Amino acid sequence: MIDVRDLSVEFVTPEGAALRAVDGLSFTLQRGEALGVVGESGCGKTTAMLAMLRLLPPAGRIAGGQVLVDGVDLLALPTDELRRRRWSDLAIVFQGAMNALNPVRTVGDQILEAILAHEPLSRAEAERRVGELLTMVGIAASRARQYPHEYSGGMRQRAMIAMALACRPQLLIADEPTTALDVMVQAQILELLDRLRRELNLGLIMVTHDLGVVAETCQSVLVMYGGRVAEHGPVDEVFSNPRHPYTRRLLAAFPDLGRPDAELVGIPGAPPRLSDLPPGCRFNPCCDLANERCRAEAPALIQVGPAHRAACHYV
Repeated sequence: MIDVRDLSVEFVTPEGAALRAVDGLSFTLQRGEALGVVGESGCGKTTAMLAMLRLLPPAGRIAGGQVLVDGVDLLALPTDELRRRRWSDLAIVFQGAMNALNPVRTVGDQILEAILAHEPLSRAEAERRVGELLTMVGIAASRARQYPHEYSGGMRQRAMIAMALACRPQLLIADEPTTALDVMVQAQILELLDRLRRELNLGLIMVTHDLGVVAETCQSVLVMYGGRVAEHGPVDEVFSNPRHPYTRRLLAAFPDLGRPDAELVGIPGAPPRLSDLPPGCRFNPCCDLANERCRAEAPALIQVGPAHRAACHYV
Protein backbone atom coordinates (compact mmCIF):
# COMPACT_ATOMS: atom_id res chain seq x y z
CA MET A 1 0.00 0.00 0.00
CA ILE A 2 2.75 2.49 0.96
CA ASP A 3 6.36 2.32 -0.12
CA VAL A 4 8.79 4.89 1.29
CA ARG A 5 12.05 4.96 -0.62
CA ASP A 6 15.21 6.75 0.53
CA LEU A 7 13.34 9.65 2.15
CA SER A 8 15.65 12.43 3.34
CA VAL A 9 14.70 15.67 5.11
CA GLU A 10 16.77 18.75 5.88
CA PHE A 11 16.25 21.84 8.02
CA VAL A 12 17.82 25.10 6.90
CA THR A 13 19.27 27.31 9.63
CA PRO A 14 19.08 31.15 9.51
CA GLU A 15 22.74 31.06 8.43
CA GLY A 16 21.83 28.89 5.44
CA ALA A 17 23.30 25.59 6.65
CA ALA A 18 21.32 22.43 5.76
CA LEU A 19 21.01 19.99 8.66
CA ARG A 20 20.01 16.44 7.71
CA ALA A 21 17.24 15.31 10.11
CA VAL A 22 16.16 12.18 8.22
CA ASP A 23 18.67 10.32 6.07
CA GLY A 24 17.64 7.60 3.62
CA LEU A 25 14.51 6.24 5.32
CA SER A 26 12.93 3.29 3.50
CA PHE A 27 10.12 0.90 4.45
CA THR A 28 6.94 -0.67 3.08
CA LEU A 29 3.58 -1.28 4.74
CA GLN A 30 0.50 -3.16 3.57
CA ARG A 31 -3.13 -2.51 4.47
CA GLY A 32 -4.10 -4.10 7.77
CA GLU A 33 -0.52 -4.06 9.09
CA ALA A 34 0.85 -2.00 11.97
CA LEU A 35 4.38 -0.61 12.06
CA GLY A 36 5.94 0.80 15.22
CA VAL A 37 8.53 3.58 14.78
CA VAL A 38 10.70 3.96 17.88
CA GLY A 39 13.76 5.88 19.00
CA GLU A 40 14.83 8.68 21.31
CA SER A 41 13.48 12.21 21.04
CA GLY A 42 15.09 14.03 18.12
CA CYS A 43 15.86 10.90 16.09
CA GLY A 44 13.59 11.99 13.20
CA LYS A 45 10.43 9.95 13.82
CA THR A 46 7.89 12.78 13.68
CA THR A 47 9.83 14.68 11.01
CA ALA A 48 9.68 11.65 8.71
CA MET A 49 5.92 11.29 9.21
CA LEU A 50 5.30 14.99 8.50
CA ALA A 51 7.47 14.76 5.39
CA MET A 52 5.37 11.89 4.07
CA LEU A 53 2.36 14.23 4.12
CA ARG A 54 4.40 17.28 3.06
CA LEU A 55 3.51 19.07 6.29
CA LEU A 56 7.00 20.14 7.30
CA PRO A 57 7.48 23.54 8.99
CA PRO A 58 8.86 26.38 6.84
CA ALA A 59 12.50 25.62 7.67
CA GLY A 60 12.13 21.98 6.60
CA ARG A 61 12.53 20.64 3.09
CA ILE A 62 12.48 17.21 1.48
CA ALA A 63 15.99 16.55 0.16
CA GLY A 64 15.16 13.37 -1.74
CA GLY A 65 13.19 10.16 -1.92
CA GLN A 66 9.71 8.95 -2.79
CA VAL A 67 6.52 8.21 -0.87
CA LEU A 68 4.50 5.86 -3.05
CA VAL A 69 0.84 5.14 -2.22
CA ASP A 70 -0.58 2.57 -4.63
CA GLY A 71 2.23 3.53 -6.99
CA VAL A 72 1.62 7.31 -6.87
CA ASP A 73 4.46 9.45 -5.49
CA LEU A 74 2.95 11.93 -3.03
CA LEU A 75 6.12 14.02 -3.06
CA ALA A 76 5.72 14.70 -6.81
CA LEU A 77 2.03 15.66 -6.79
CA PRO A 78 0.79 19.23 -7.33
CA THR A 79 -0.46 20.85 -4.12
CA ASP A 80 -4.15 20.64 -5.07
CA GLU A 81 -3.94 16.94 -5.89
CA LEU A 82 -2.00 16.26 -2.68
CA ARG A 83 -4.65 18.10 -0.65
CA ARG A 84 -7.31 15.79 -2.11
CA ARG A 85 -5.29 12.74 -1.15
CA ARG A 86 -4.65 13.83 2.44
CA TRP A 87 -7.31 12.39 4.73
CA SER A 88 -8.46 9.97 1.99
CA ASP A 89 -5.17 8.13 1.38
CA LEU A 90 -3.21 9.12 4.49
CA ALA A 91 -4.36 10.73 7.72
CA ILE A 92 -2.49 11.65 10.89
CA VAL A 93 -3.29 12.00 14.57
CA PHE A 94 -0.77 14.61 15.67
CA GLN A 95 1.28 14.48 18.83
CA GLY A 96 -0.67 16.32 21.55
CA ALA A 97 -3.74 16.12 19.29
CA MET A 98 -6.16 16.18 22.20
CA ASN A 99 -5.25 19.85 22.67
CA ALA A 100 -5.52 20.68 18.96
CA LEU A 101 -9.30 21.07 18.78
CA ASN A 102 -10.68 24.58 18.29
CA PRO A 103 -12.12 25.56 21.71
CA VAL A 104 -14.88 27.81 20.28
CA ARG A 105 -16.38 25.29 17.83
CA THR A 106 -18.25 22.10 18.64
CA VAL A 107 -16.43 18.82 18.16
CA GLY A 108 -18.99 17.65 15.62
CA ASP A 109 -18.60 20.81 13.55
CA GLN A 110 -14.84 20.34 13.34
CA ILE A 111 -15.20 16.74 12.12
CA LEU A 112 -17.94 17.88 9.73
CA GLU A 113 -15.58 20.42 8.17
CA ALA A 114 -13.08 17.71 7.24
CA ILE A 115 -15.78 15.57 5.64
CA LEU A 116 -17.30 18.41 3.58
CA ALA A 117 -13.84 19.47 2.38
CA HIS A 118 -13.05 16.02 0.95
CA GLU A 119 -16.28 14.07 0.38
CA PRO A 120 -19.11 14.76 -2.13
CA LEU A 121 -21.81 14.57 0.56
CA SER A 122 -24.68 16.84 1.51
CA ARG A 123 -24.55 18.49 4.92
CA ALA A 124 -27.22 16.10 6.26
CA GLU A 125 -25.27 13.06 5.03
CA ALA A 126 -22.04 14.44 6.48
CA GLU A 127 -23.72 15.05 9.87
CA ARG A 128 -24.87 11.41 9.91
CA ARG A 129 -21.30 10.40 9.13
CA VAL A 130 -20.07 12.46 12.11
CA GLY A 131 -22.43 10.53 14.40
CA GLU A 132 -21.21 7.21 12.98
CA LEU A 133 -17.57 8.18 13.47
CA LEU A 134 -18.06 9.25 17.08
CA THR A 135 -19.96 6.03 17.82
CA MET A 136 -17.13 4.06 16.18
CA VAL A 137 -14.58 5.51 18.63
CA GLY A 138 -16.81 5.07 21.68
CA ILE A 139 -18.42 8.51 22.00
CA ALA A 140 -22.20 8.98 21.96
CA ALA A 141 -23.32 10.67 18.74
CA SER A 142 -25.35 13.19 20.77
CA ARG A 143 -22.11 14.64 22.13
CA ALA A 144 -21.19 16.02 18.70
CA ARG A 145 -22.88 19.26 19.77
CA GLN A 146 -20.57 19.71 22.73
CA TYR A 147 -17.37 21.77 22.89
CA PRO A 148 -13.87 20.36 23.51
CA HIS A 149 -13.78 21.61 27.11
CA GLU A 150 -16.79 19.37 27.84
CA TYR A 151 -14.75 16.30 26.88
CA SER A 152 -12.15 14.53 29.00
CA GLY A 153 -8.59 14.18 27.67
CA GLY A 154 -9.25 10.64 26.49
CA MET A 155 -12.47 11.68 24.75
CA ARG A 156 -10.68 14.51 22.93
CA GLN A 157 -8.10 12.02 21.72
CA ARG A 158 -10.87 9.71 20.53
CA ALA A 159 -12.49 12.65 18.73
CA MET A 160 -9.21 13.38 16.93
CA ILE A 161 -9.02 9.74 15.85
CA ALA A 162 -12.61 10.01 14.56
CA MET A 163 -11.60 13.11 12.58
CA ALA A 164 -8.60 11.30 11.10
CA LEU A 165 -10.90 8.47 9.95
CA ALA A 166 -13.49 10.86 8.51
CA CYS A 167 -12.61 10.18 4.86
CA ARG A 168 -11.84 6.47 5.19
CA PRO A 169 -8.03 6.65 4.76
CA GLN A 170 -5.94 3.65 3.80
CA LEU A 171 -3.19 4.58 6.24
CA LEU A 172 -3.38 6.18 9.69
CA ILE A 173 -0.29 7.69 11.32
CA ALA A 174 -0.58 7.98 15.11
CA ASP A 175 2.18 10.21 16.50
CA GLU A 176 2.52 9.54 20.25
CA PRO A 177 -1.26 9.02 20.54
CA THR A 178 -1.19 8.43 24.31
CA THR A 179 0.83 11.52 25.33
CA ALA A 180 -0.37 13.08 28.63
CA LEU A 181 -3.03 10.42 29.20
CA ASP A 182 -3.22 8.29 32.33
CA VAL A 183 -2.39 4.60 32.12
CA MET A 184 -5.97 3.31 31.92
CA VAL A 185 -6.92 5.78 29.18
CA GLN A 186 -3.71 4.96 27.30
CA ALA A 187 -4.70 1.30 27.25
CA GLN A 188 -8.18 2.19 25.94
CA ILE A 189 -6.78 4.36 23.13
CA LEU A 190 -4.31 1.66 22.07
CA GLU A 191 -7.03 -0.97 22.13
CA LEU A 192 -9.22 1.33 20.02
CA LEU A 193 -6.51 1.87 17.40
CA ASP A 194 -5.80 -1.85 17.19
CA ARG A 195 -9.51 -2.66 16.82
CA LEU A 196 -9.99 -0.04 14.10
CA ARG A 197 -6.95 -1.36 12.24
CA ARG A 198 -8.41 -4.85 12.17
CA GLU A 199 -12.03 -3.87 11.46
CA LEU A 200 -11.26 -1.25 8.78
CA ASN A 201 -8.20 -3.02 7.32
CA LEU A 202 -6.13 0.11 7.97
CA GLY A 203 -2.41 0.44 7.64
CA LEU A 204 -1.20 1.90 10.95
CA ILE A 205 2.08 3.62 11.77
CA MET A 206 2.53 4.04 15.52
CA VAL A 207 5.21 6.58 16.48
CA THR A 208 6.13 6.03 20.12
CA HIS A 209 8.86 5.85 22.77
CA ASP A 210 7.15 2.89 24.42
CA LEU A 211 8.49 -0.50 23.34
CA GLY A 212 5.64 -2.19 25.22
CA VAL A 213 3.12 -0.43 22.96
CA VAL A 214 4.95 -1.71 19.90
CA ALA A 215 5.12 -5.27 21.26
CA GLU A 216 1.40 -5.23 21.99
CA THR A 217 -0.02 -3.58 18.86
CA CYS A 218 2.46 -3.83 15.95
CA GLN A 219 3.60 -6.56 13.61
CA SER A 220 6.86 -4.85 12.62
CA VAL A 221 9.16 -2.27 14.17
CA LEU A 222 11.52 0.35 12.75
CA VAL A 223 14.23 1.64 15.10
CA MET A 224 15.67 5.08 14.30
CA TYR A 225 18.77 6.79 15.63
CA GLY A 226 20.25 10.09 14.51
CA GLY A 227 17.90 10.33 11.53
CA ARG A 228 18.80 6.90 10.15
CA VAL A 229 17.27 3.44 10.37
CA ALA A 230 19.22 1.33 12.84
CA GLU A 231 17.07 -1.80 12.58
CA HIS A 232 13.85 -2.90 10.92
CA GLY A 233 11.97 -6.17 11.02
CA PRO A 234 9.18 -8.25 12.56
CA VAL A 235 8.52 -7.30 16.18
CA ASP A 236 9.03 -10.80 17.58
CA GLU A 237 12.35 -11.25 15.79
CA VAL A 238 13.76 -7.80 16.53
CA PHE A 239 12.81 -7.93 20.21
CA SER A 240 13.99 -11.50 20.76
CA ASN A 241 17.16 -11.23 18.65
CA PRO A 242 18.17 -7.54 18.30
CA ARG A 243 21.15 -7.16 15.99
CA HIS A 244 22.00 -3.47 16.35
CA PRO A 245 23.74 -2.33 19.56
CA TYR A 246 21.29 0.59 19.91
CA THR A 247 18.29 -1.74 19.77
CA ARG A 248 19.88 -3.97 22.41
CA ARG A 249 20.46 -0.92 24.62
CA LEU A 250 16.87 0.24 24.19
CA LEU A 251 15.50 -3.15 25.19
CA ALA A 252 17.87 -3.37 28.17
CA ALA A 253 16.64 0.02 29.38
CA PHE A 254 13.01 -1.12 29.34
CA PRO A 255 11.55 -2.58 32.59
CA ASP A 256 10.96 -6.34 32.53
CA LEU A 257 7.97 -7.43 34.66
CA GLY A 258 9.39 -10.95 34.67
CA ARG A 259 12.52 -9.68 36.44
CA PRO A 260 11.32 -7.01 38.88
CA ASP A 261 14.65 -6.89 40.71
CA ALA A 262 16.75 -6.44 37.55
CA GLU A 263 18.67 -3.19 37.34
CA LEU A 264 17.86 -0.98 34.37
CA VAL A 265 20.78 -0.24 32.07
CA GLY A 266 20.95 3.29 30.69
CA ILE A 267 22.37 4.33 27.31
CA PRO A 268 25.57 6.34 27.82
CA GLY A 269 26.11 9.71 26.21
CA ALA A 270 23.44 11.69 24.34
CA PRO A 271 21.81 11.53 20.91
CA PRO A 272 23.80 13.42 18.26
CA ARG A 273 23.00 17.05 17.45
CA LEU A 274 22.05 17.73 13.83
CA SER A 275 24.69 20.45 13.71
CA ASP A 276 27.41 18.08 14.90
CA LEU A 277 26.71 14.61 13.52
CA PRO A 278 29.56 12.14 14.06
CA PRO A 279 31.24 10.57 11.03
CA GLY A 280 30.62 6.92 10.33
CA CYS A 281 27.94 5.21 12.39
CA ARG A 282 25.82 7.81 14.19
CA PHE A 283 25.71 5.60 17.32
CA ASN A 284 29.47 5.10 17.56
CA PRO A 285 30.13 7.69 20.36
CA CYS A 286 27.72 5.76 22.62
CA CYS A 287 28.54 2.22 21.50
CA ASP A 288 30.83 -0.04 23.53
CA LEU A 289 31.57 -2.10 20.39
CA ALA A 290 32.69 0.82 18.21
CA ASN A 291 36.11 0.74 16.57
CA GLU A 292 37.93 2.76 13.89
CA ARG A 293 35.79 1.38 11.08
CA CYS A 294 32.62 2.43 12.92
CA ARG A 295 34.04 5.94 13.36
CA ALA A 296 35.00 6.28 9.69
CA GLU A 297 32.44 4.35 7.63
CA ALA A 298 28.63 4.54 7.81
CA PRO A 299 27.22 1.00 7.86
CA ALA A 300 24.72 -0.07 5.22
CA LEU A 301 21.33 -1.48 6.16
CA ILE A 302 21.82 -5.18 5.40
CA GLN A 303 19.66 -8.29 5.56
CA VAL A 304 20.23 -10.28 8.75
CA GLY A 305 17.15 -12.52 8.60
CA PRO A 306 13.82 -12.94 6.79
CA ALA A 307 12.45 -9.37 6.48
CA HIS A 308 14.98 -8.32 9.18
CA ARG A 309 17.61 -5.62 8.45
CA ALA A 310 20.19 -3.86 10.60
CA ALA A 311 22.77 -1.13 10.00
CA CYS A 312 25.87 -2.32 11.81
CA HIS A 313 29.28 -3.49 10.61
CA TYR A 314 29.26 -6.39 13.08
CA VAL A 315 25.82 -7.98 12.85
